[in-house]
Amino acid sequence: MARKSAQSGRGGLGRSKHVRVKTARGRKSSSTRWLQRQLNDPFVREAQRLGYRSRAAFKIIELHERFGFLKRGARVIDLGAAPGGWSQIAAQHVGGDGIVVALDLHAMEPLAGVTVLEGDFYDDHIIDSLIDVIGGKVDVVLSDMAAPATGHSNTDHLRIVGLVEAAYDFARAVLAADGTFVAKVFQGGTEQNLLAVLKGDFSKVAHAKPKSSRKESSELYLVASGFRG
Repeated sequence: MARKSAQSGRGGLGRSKHVRVKTARGRKSSSTRWLQRQLNDPFVREAQRLGYRSRAAFKIIELHERFGFLKRGARVIDLGAAPGGWSQIAAQHVGGDGIVVALDLHAMEPLAGVTVLEGDFYDDHIIDSLIDVIGGKVDVVLSDMAAPATGHSNTDHLRIVGLVEAAYDFARAVLAADGTFVAKVFQGGTEQNLLAVLKGDFSKVAHAKPKSSRKESSELYLVASGFRG
């Protein structure tokens, strides 16, 4: 059902009249540029039309269509979930027999079929809560976490890699055999030692850039499938 809606929705991503935003008193020029980009983004408009929490929903739809990891009855943990676009799509695919647990530092509105936890991924108590809710091994760990940019490229690179490594340390402990790990990285942002570990732990490791990821963004998604356990 979700796949059909997403496909028909993307098929309708045609051109519309360009919206130009004037800089209002008290609004920074950067805010004006952000607002103009949002208003003219076809994925933002389509997400609103389809009732998706965010345009990021299309990214997970595209990744699933390519790699097929959101199976009926699957148990899924979504790290860095707010506002819930990925969790929403995951819940639609796994159905009532599956489990989706979403975690984020920020509050997230309740979402049908999703258990929402608010807290710091680095907090051991939060990790314990995640494990308690799931009650066993999981089939998919998703991570759309991103560290706030500092403007210093080397520092930002290290923080991004650190988040991915921390997410995988967690995934490695909770994934069931043949499970999948999906994480946001950036071009040039996956260290070779981490890739070597992933290639040893999974039968297939790939990078993908969904069409719904903005062209100017350097983000990529790492998809490691077939966890050897």
